[in-house]
Amino acid sequence: MAIRPIVAALLAAALPLAAAAQSLPDPGYLCCNMRSNGNWISDINYASSGTRVIPAGTPVTPTGYGRYRVHVNIEGAQQDIGNDYSRDVDMGVFARRYVVPTNPAAAIAKMPRKLRQAIQSSRVMPGMTREQVLMALGYPITSENPSLDARVWRYWLSRTQEFQVVFDNRDRVNKVMAEAGTYAQVVMN
Repeated sequence: MAIRPIVAALLAAALPLAAAAQSLPDPGYLCCNMRSNGNWISDINYASSGTRVIPAGTPVTPTGYGRYRVHVNIEGAQQDIGNDYSRDVDMGVFARRYVVPTNPAAAIAKMPRKLRQAIQSSRVMPGMTREQVLMALGYPITSENPSLDARVWRYWLSRTQEFQVVFDNRDRVNKVMAEAGTYAQVVMN
C-alpha cells in the first residue's frame, strides 16, 4: 500500500516534464546548416540537387508539430523539419535540437576565418569541436549514431555517399573517412 503514493508522486512529477518536452520551443535560430527542398528539411541533411542550404543562425519560428515533423516558419515561408531517421528522439527534444535560443551565427562570426569558411560551406576540418561540426553539418541521425558522445559520427551526403567524422580524446576532429569524391565535398583543407 505504501508504494501507491510513491508511484502517484512519480507520475505527477513526470507529467509536467513530458508536457514540456512536447511543447514548442520559443522562436529562435536554426542550430546548424540544413538543406531544404523548398518546404522540407530532413534530419539526414542530404546534399541532393534542388536543395539549398539554410545557414546556421537563420531565425526560426516553430508553429506546430505534425507526424514526425516540426512545422516552422523560416524567412517568411513554411517549412517542415522532418524527423526521418532519429525517431527514437522525443519530438520536443528533436525540435529543441534544431531551434536554439542563442544565435550560432554570433559564435561563428568570432571564429578564425578558415574555420568560419568551413562551417559556412557545410564542411569540416581537423581540429573542429563537436559543436562546430554540428553547426556545419547538423546532427548525425540517431538511427546510426545513438550517442553524441561516440568517437565516430556517421553522416551521409547522399544515399550512396557516406562519411565518418572521427574525434580524438579532446573531442576535436581527428580525421574524416570517406571515398575521395565525398571527402573533397565535405572536408576543408
